[in-house]
Amino acid sequence: MAVQRTFSIIKPDATERNLTGAVNAVIEQAGLRIVGQRRIQMTEGQAQRFYAVHSERPFFGELVEFMTSGPVVVQVLEGENAVAKYREVMGATNPADAADGTIRKLYAKSIGENSVHGSDSDENAALEIAQFFSEADIVG
Repeated sequence: MAVQRTFSIIKPDATERNLTGAVNAVIEQAGLRIVGQRRIQMTEGQAQRFYAVHSERPFFGELVEFMTSGPVVVQVLEGENAVAKYREVMGATNPADAADGTIRKLYAKSIGENSVHGSDSDENAALEIAQFFSEADIVG
């Protein structure tokens, strides 16, 4: 198995409830290391670029508005098969369908306010990481 990196965002619904430490604990207990982390206020431009793949979808404006509504924590996670592992740790997008012990089952308020984002592929992880971190920001 290969050590790889993935990207995570702790979303505004979770930071508003002061859940960064609790989410980080779940991440670390799953065997992933947080090798880059920063709390930011995402700008409208950053959110539009990040979610550009959804720009034609009816929920795009709401998504951008939500992601800029409060601070987020952007993260680089590292570990064995980190992309797949973190997707498992996050749980299903709909918290009602998420497995017990997953971040979304524990902390998500709804499908829209689902507390975390994680990359869905190695390629997207690299692109997403590069939007918020330089190599100098990532320390293992």
